[in-house]
Amino acid sequence: MFILIMINKCFLHSRFLYKQPSISGERTDVLTVTPWLAPVVWEGTFDPMLIDAIYKPMNLTVAATVFAVGKYIMFLQGFLESAERHFLVGFRVHYHIFTDEPEKVPPLTLAAGRQIIVHKVHKLNRWQDISASRMQLIQKVIEDRVHREAIYMFCLDVDAKFYSRWGAEALELLVAQMHSWFYREQRHGFTYERNPASKAYIPNGEGDFYYAGALFGGSVGEVYKLAKMCHSHLEIDRANGIEALWQEESHLNWYLLHNKPSKVLSPEYMWDNKKGQPGEIKVIRFSQVPKNYKEVRENA
Repeated sequence: MFILIMINKCFLHSRFLYKQPSISGERTDVLTVTPWLAPVVWEGTFDPMLIDAIYKPMNLTVAATVFAVGKYIMFLQGFLESAERHFLVGFRVHYHIFTDEPEKVPPLTLAAGRQIIVHKVHKLNRWQDISASRMQLIQKVIEDRVHREAIYMFCLDVDAKFYSRWGAEALELLVAQMHSWFYREQRHGFTYERNPASKAYIPNGEGDFYYAGALFGGSVGEVYKLAKMCHSHLEIDRANGIEALWQEESHLNWYLLHNKPSKVLSPEYMWDNKKGQPGEIKVIRFSQVPKNYKEVRENA
C-alpha cells in the first residue's frame, strides 16, 4: 500500500511522456506474465525512463547483501565497481559485505548516497556450509539494522559482474529470478530436492520455475520472512542429518513454490556467459565470472 501511494503521488506532481502501451506487447517470443499474474521482466517489457521517473522521486534505500568469504574475496572489487556503473544507479544503496577478511574490502569511492557496511564472519571449512549459512546471516542483519534503513533488499552472489542497466524495474514485494541454466527446461528436469525427508522436498510433477539462489529479493519484510523460514528449514534438516542437494537454493525453491514471487526476473538479470547469448537474451545485465570452482571453493 505504501508503494502504491508513493507512485500515485509521483504521477500527481509529474508529467509523463512515453510511448502508448500496445495490446500486442513488445515481446511475443518469451513468457511475460506467470499463471498467477506476476510480471516476468525482459528487455522490451518496460520503459526505463518511465520506471526511473516513478521510483527515483521516492528517495528509496535498497540494501544489497554480498558474501565474499574465503577465496571469493577476489571477486569483490569487480562486483562493486560494475555495480556502481549499473546497479540501481541514482538510488541509495547500502552494500552489506560479509567476509572473513574485512581488511581486503577495497576502499572504493562510491556515488552519493551509497555506502559499504562490512560484517566480519567466520570462515567455514566447506563451501556447502558457507552457502547454507547465508539465510541465517541475512535474517540477522535485517533484525539488527536493515529493517530501519531500507525499503527493498537484494541478495546477490559476489562472483559476478554487472554489464548493463539493472534498475528499479526489478523492485517488488517478492522477487525471484529464472535460473539461466533451467529457464527452457520442463519441471521434470529441475534439480529440486527429491528426498521426501528434507524440508526442501518438491515432488516430481510440481514446480513453476527453477529459481537461482544467486539472486533474490523484494521488500525487506518479505525477504525477512523468506530468510527466516529457509534458515529454520535448513536447521531442521541439519538436525536430521540431511543436506539438500543445493543447500539454501533448494530451500529457496521450496519457499518460492509455496509463496509465489510477485515479480520474476528473466535470465538477463543473472546470466552465465558459458551459455553464449541466445536470441531471446537481448541484454546481459549481470553475469557470473568464469572461474575454476576447484580453485575458489574450500573443499571442491
